Amino acid sequence: LNHLLSRLAGLLRRRLYRKADLPNPELLPKPIRLLLLALVIRRLLAKLDLPLLARQFWSSAASIITIAGCVWLFILLNGWVEGYVNRRLRGHNLTGRTSMLRLTRRVIDVVVIFAGVLVSLHHFGLNPTAALAGLGVGGIAVALAAQKTLENVIGGVSLIFDEVVRVGDFLKVGDTSGTVEDIGLRSTRIRTLERSMVSVPNGHIANMTLENFSSRDKFWFHPILALRYGTASPQMNAVVDGICSLLKGSQHVEPNSVRVRFLRFGVSSLDVEVFAYVLACDWSQFLAIQEKLFLRIMEHLEVAGVQIALPSQTIFVAAASLPTEANGEGLTKTPLPDCVAGDHKAD
Repeated sequence: LNHLLSRLAGLLRRRLYRKADLPNPELLPKPIRLLLLALVIRRLLAKLDLPLLARQFWSSAASIITIAGCVWLFILLNGWVEGYVNRRLRGHNLTGRTSMLRLTRRVIDVVVIFAGVLVSLHHFGLNPTAALAGLGVGGIAVALAAQKTLENVIGGVSLIFDEVVRVGDFLKVGDTSGTVEDIGLRSTRIRTLERSMVSVPNGHIANMTLENFSSRDKFWFHPILALRYGTASPQMNAVVDGICSLLKGSQHVEPNSVRVRFLRFGVSSLDVEVFAYVLACDWSQFLAIQEKLFLRIMEHLEVAGVQIALPSQTIFVAAASLPTEANGEGLTKTPLPDCVAGDHKAD
């Protein structure tokens, strides 16, 4: 029946789309064929006059085929639902939840298979209570033996549902910095800046401080300008006012966040603090805007006649004048102080 229906449907499909290479679709999946087979057996048992032993055998076979077909059909429907939800999640950029979706499908499949086994046992007159009790004891033993695995799975579930991390985010976990490429149930794979792949268990991520750079709505622009100590106060005022006007006039800078102040008298420089937030979509755009702002700040410093200070120290040495007296040979002798020469004075 499936062969005939598939050939007819394929012929109609090729004529409708006018493509000769289209394959024949499968109209009756295998679980449906099993259910039809069980129905045929039931109908034949009602029509044929068979011995009691043969009738009991074929009745049990039809029941087992029906249970297997229902379980198989439910597993196929579960897989179809998973594929549909998976496509919807990827369309909304929620790829991290696909791992949770895969785990849910597998759990449902196992539950359906176990339910089919219990129904089969009940059909043959066996009590499934002992099997359920054994399953509970076995579940406790497995849970105790797989504590770390369950910890990572629970951590992965919390990461997926809290949406703390998404695929494509750039983050820092401990000493590891990189881009998230996959969020699994046991671990999260991160591509570092050295292009190596680091797998971090989800249990560690759930217990560690996580810094997500991709979730920033704006970027912090905070350079400290170290000016030379020869800078005069009018020049300092010109620098502060010029940089403040520059930042407030830029379309990429948040005006309310701009702050330019003469911060402190440093060890070898006069420090000017520049504080502002840059409105950028990502890190690359922020670097481009920051470069342009740095060049404009350098132009203001050159116009004001101010130079950037280098780490340096100035040492002032005061020379002390010592008395001299002439000797008989026309030479001069400079006596050294007692604190320098001590007991041995030199000419």
